[in-house]
Amino acid sequence: MMVAEQTPQWRGELHYDEPMAAHSSWRTGGPARCFFQPADIDDLCDFLRDLDRDEPLLWLGLGSNLLVRDGGFAGTVISTFAALSSFEWLDDNTLRAASGMTCSKVARLTARAGLVGVEFLAGIPGTMGGALAMNAGAFGGETWTHVLAVETVDHEGCLHTRYPSEYRIGYRSVTGPQDEWFVAVHLQLEHGDAAAAQERIRKLLAQRGATQPTQQYSCGSVFRNPPGDYAARLIEASGLKGVGIGGARVSEKHANFIINTGTANAADIEALIEQVRDRVKREHGIVLETEVCIVGDKPAA
Repeated sequence: MMVAEQTPQWRGELHYDEPMAAHSSWRTGGPARCFFQPADIDDLCDFLRDLDRDEPLLWLGLGSNLLVRDGGFAGTVISTFAALSSFEWLDDNTLRAASGMTCSKVARLTARAGLVGVEFLAGIPGTMGGALAMNAGAFGGETWTHVLAVETVDHEGCLHTRYPSEYRIGYRSVTGPQDEWFVAVHLQLEHGDAAAAQERIRKLLAQRGATQPTQQYSCGSVFRNPPGDYAARLIEASGLKGVGIGGARVSEKHANFIINTGTANAADIEALIEQVRDRVKREHGIVLETEVCIVGDKPAA
């Protein structure tokens, strides 16, 4: 059994065989065996306490950095976007944002308050939980630069407060306590000009729209930039812009984006990722590492 056999007391919604295409920015992916949307943090803790200890978990925000294979995910997906989206001011320059709050909302909220430093979050199409998990960045900024503390939950439903010193933070990489997941972040910011911060956000979004395929189904950047270079430059130099498999295509607008033209399945996208990686390695001797998280099973033959 996935959960304890007693009558569950959760207030959230539990769905079975939930199609993950509905929860991924690539609009593709097989079903999750279980899909839970908690009512709030207490409900999430209760649910976790009832889970088998070895139940595979996938934490989901907006699904903007995720590829679920066509065979689906044989575990439980926990959706934080709707439930864990609250915020509060801890003092005049420290914001507590729940992990399901969108990065763009955090950017706009802090800018309007005259707090500066995280305007770059407006360019990240995901939630704060995902941004914390991968140290997401854009336009020269990185998430963990501004983290004062984080709140996590473990598999037993116990809450913890952690500090940056307890994590190893790198470029698009975060390693910390095992079997804990982010449920909130405390961001400490500096006071600045609200109007200027909002103008920076406007310019960043205009730049993003001009250089990235924001109106098409994608996951954002597929590959991490290798040291001293750019994945997009290497992909374009390898003649891969516009190359496709099935309904998946390397974007003509930004070579580090793979788009779903409307008919791609997860297998198309994964095969194209591997083709790009192989070509870049052959042409340039560099092995690109993915930013996107690939999970789940391939369909049975």
